[in-house]
Amino acid sequence: MNQLRQLMIEELHRRNFAATTIRTYLHGVEHFSRYFHRRPDQLGPEEIRKYQAALFTQFKFSPNTVILRLASLRFFYIHVLKRGWSIAETPYPKKVRHLPGVLSQEEVARLIEAADTPFHRILLMTLYATGARRAEAARLKVGDIDSQRMVVHIHEGKGGKDRAYIDGRSGNYSILSSFVWGPWYR
Repeated sequence: MNQLRQLMIEELHRRNFAATTIRTYLHGVEHFSRYFHRRPDQLGPEEIRKYQAALFTQFKFSPNTVILRLASLRFFYIHVLKRGWSIAETPYPKKVRHLPGVLSQEEVARLIEAADTPFHRILLMTLYATGARRAEAARLKVGDIDSQRMVVHIHEGKGGKDRAYIDGRSGNYSILSSFVWGPWYR
C-alpha cells in the first residue's frame, strides 16, 4: 500500500487539493482497505458496494461522511489505479444540509463575557464579528488587520479563497487594535 499511498498523495498534490482533503481521502482509502483486510487495488465494484452499505448499517455514518468516503475511493480508482468508476453502481446518497444554529445577542454576550483572558475575549469577538472559520482565525496575522480602513483580511480561507471583512462600527476595531498594538505586543 505504501507505493499506492505515495502515488495517491502525488496525484492529490498535482491537482492542488487542500491538506485536509488529502488527509480525509487517504483515511477513506485506508479504512476501505482495512475493512476487507486486503490492498485496495485488489478490491473492485462489488466490495465498494458492500462497503457503502456497511458505512450506513454497520458504522452508522451520516450521508455526508459516506459521500466523502465514496469520493476518496472514486479519486483512488480513477486517478491512481486508472480504472473506470460507474456512478450507476455506486450512487451517492442524498446530501443532508443543516442550517447552522443562530445564537441570540444575549447568548453571544454571555459567551464573550465567559472568556478567561482578554486574548480569548478578543478572539471570540473577532470570530463572531467576521464570521471566520476556526482555521481561518488561527491563521490571522497582525498585518491582516487594517484598523484605519476597518478591514480584516482573511487569506486562503475555505476553498483557498481570500476575503475581507469590512465593518463600519469603529468599536470592534478599536478593541482589536488596542489588543494587537497594546503594550504587551512589544
